[in-house]
Amino acid sequence: MIDGDTIEIHGHRIRLSAIDAIESRQPCILADGKYWNCGRDAAFALSDKIGRAPLACEVKDIDRYGRSVAVCDLDGEDIGAWMVENGWAVAYRRYGTEYVAAESRARAAGLGIWQSEFEMPWDWRKGQR
Repeated sequence: MIDGDTIEIHGHRIRLSAIDAIESRQPCILADGKYWNCGRDAAFALSDKIGRAPLACEVKDIDRYGRSVAVCDLDGEDIGAWMVENGWAVAYRRYGTEYVAAESRARAAGLGIWQSEFEMPWDWRKGQR
């Protein structure tokens, strides 16, 4: 795992399509005011989900960094959908709306990052550059 929305298979980086995970160094703020390294935990969640199991990835595009942008399945389950449904990533509406309903369910249930306050990853990246 590179982070919560990028994996590497045999030296080839793959960005999961239409999701955006909290960056590895990005913090979240819990209700009690404590900082939580939610970005690291998002990457760990993806790593724990996949383990060493084989993935089937369908490449949809190539991004500006040369990474394949793909929908990847683990035993028939879309891992991008799983990340959003469990609150470890948000729907990246700029690139697709297929995960918006999953994001709404995760937010309503307070799962993953939705148990905290955080800056959307695309906004956080802008501030870090």
